[in-house]
Amino acid sequence: MCGFSGFLNFNPNWGDPLTLLQQMGDQLAHRGPDDSGVWFDNNCGVGLSHRRLSVIDLSAQGHQPMSSTSGRFVIAYNGEIYNHQELKKELLQARVIFRGGSDTEVLLAAIESWGIKQTLQRCIGMFAFSLWDKKEQTLSLVRDRMGEKPLYYGWQGKGAKRTFLFGSELKSLRQHSAWQGGIERDALANLLRYNYIPAPLTIHPGIFKLRPGYLLQLKKNDNGGWSEREECWWSLQEVSQQARKNPFTGSRVDAVDHLDKLLHDAIQGQSLADVPLGAFLSGGVDSSSVAAVMQAISDHPIKSFTIGFENSAYDESSDARAVANHLGSDHHEWIVTADDALSLIPQLPGYYDEPFADVSQIPTLLVSALAKQNVTVALSGDGGDELFAGYNRHQWTPTLLHKMQIFPKIVRKALAVLIESASPSGWDYFFKIIDPFLPRQLRVRHPGEKIHKIAMLLKQSGERELYATLVRIWPDPIPLLSGDSHDLVDSHKELWDIGGSFTERMTHLDTVTYLPDDILVKVDRAAMGHSLEARVPLLDHRIVEFAAQLPLSMKIHQGTGKWILRELLDRYVPRNLIERPKSGFGIPVGEWLKGPLQEWAEDLLSEQKLKNGGYFDVKQVRKVWEQHSSGKKNQQYQLWSVLMFQAWLDSN
Repeated sequence: MCGFSGFLNFNPNWGDPLTLLQQMGDQLAHRGPDDSGVWFDNNCGVGLSHRRLSVIDLSAQGHQPMSSTSGRFVIAYNGEIYNHQELKKELLQARVIFRGGSDTEVLLAAIESWGIKQTLQRCIGMFAFSLWDKKEQTLSLVRDRMGEKPLYYGWQGKGAKRTFLFGSELKSLRQHSAWQGGIERDALANLLRYNYIPAPLTIHPGIFKLRPGYLLQLKKNDNGGWSEREECWWSLQEVSQQARKNPFTGSRVDAVDHLDKLLHDAIQGQSLADVPLGAFLSGGVDSSSVAAVMQAISDHPIKSFTIGFENSAYDESSDARAVANHLGSDHHEWIVTADDALSLIPQLPGYYDEPFADVSQIPTLLVSALAKQNVTVALSGDGGDELFAGYNRHQWTPTLLHKMQIFPKIVRKALAVLIESASPSGWDYFFKIIDPFLPRQLRVRHPGEKIHKIAMLLKQSGERELYATLVRIWPDPIPLLSGDSHDLVDSHKELWDIGGSFTERMTHLDTVTYLPDDILVKVDRAAMGHSLEARVPLLDHRIVEFAAQLPLSMKIHQGTGKWILRELLDRYVPRNLIERPKSGFGIPVGEWLKGPLQEWAEDLLSEQKLKNGGYFDVKQVRKVWEQHSSGKKNQQYQLWSVLMFQAWLDSN
């Protein structure tokens, strides 16, 4: 895995271009500690910088920026093409000559032989890259299908000093002399809504994220300017539409067999590396499925990694250990203390580069640090919830909507008021008492928060309103002095209208919003922050396309999600080791904010600091903080988004 950056329209007043490129690249040293390189075309004012984490072909033949054999193309690339050996065999038959064994060289040769669009369609992998075409005077920026690898871009400066910047992380762009910075208030509003900033926005005005499956090309005009063209080269919406025309028609056993084969193929390809590799293992369905198939393929014990917490309510290390023991993996675990986790918090703005407020960023960073002590590549189980309807909302929201419509809105609102009359902690205590008498499917962790979420849902009407309420963190009004954001449903109306059931529309929206902009950002920054390459087999596009063809009955069965993945896992791991309430990758941040983090939070949320920033309604934020710190109401998620912005602001 690697990192890259670059620019168009170099201005001589900025000094030596190679020095500037080196400075931009140095900011990405964590993404590529093994090698670095810069390239500059003085005739066109185009520069590329690269940092390399050597994974395939550790020799100097994998050095970047890399030129094609003819010299026409120059690339700076981040990612892995898992089928590069197959592509290379085909190119060798066409008498293409190769200098080394890197997938970068294969990618370049394929583009030179087949063109960029045909090459992209034939690649299986995760990637983002910048490609300069000397002949056509064209810069191409490309991002993989699912958004596993990041890519930022935008114009900065004015007049003759205007330049186009791009790179794997914002911190490299900030090194350029033309950098303007600033705060995009609509992006901040989105952060408060969802705990992340959805593409194409970033926290900075004029700087954007390239969306997954997109190609952006800038071509030099005869007058010296640049024309821009953005197009989608792979679309989940088109995949879903085609899947409805050609649904899977086999039996349940056929479906599990096919998924088993696809996952074997994906993991076989993703196990290709010239460095040690292992797997993250939480003990849940997704990570256990990946680890189980990985172990089945391997002729030696794979290395697996998990973390646990001293707080038993958040500790799942025993579950992961049980799965690891059954698989026979070489298991590594770290029982994290509060001090271990708390020491990371001041570093979060540096890792995540723009404000990011998914609290599971902390355990993801910790498990990445653990894995890096033993391996350079780790396979992750992310993506299963989105593809196979694994989130709680996918299963019970349609039922809730159906039952809600039986009662008039005034009755639903009265019931919501009744539910909210008891605090979440009060509901937790009540459920603790009756837990022994509840069926398994009703035993959930932190029931009080979920009950209060249901109360919010009871006030809504219709599918869009329900989904929007489910994915929001801050309900209206959000505590901003200015700036606005639209519900993700409204921002993706064309996706909401793809057809199918309510659950299918929810999973589709989760896959194009929450998955790339939250989950994959979290994993990429956490892993690369420790110079660790994370690979996500469940997001192999062949699995994604197969999942789209499956009927909902093969995803949700008897009220339980991820049916097909559970059936596959049954072939490798006894179900009793897996079946338990779903908690996610959580930490007791709410308790920490009332304890060891209280002083840190109070400083960031002080009236003076909030006033000086000029972004937030001070009274509203202080009210929420006081509700939480006094124990009246758990507001950890709302507060974490404000705290992550304030901490980021302090560090920049």
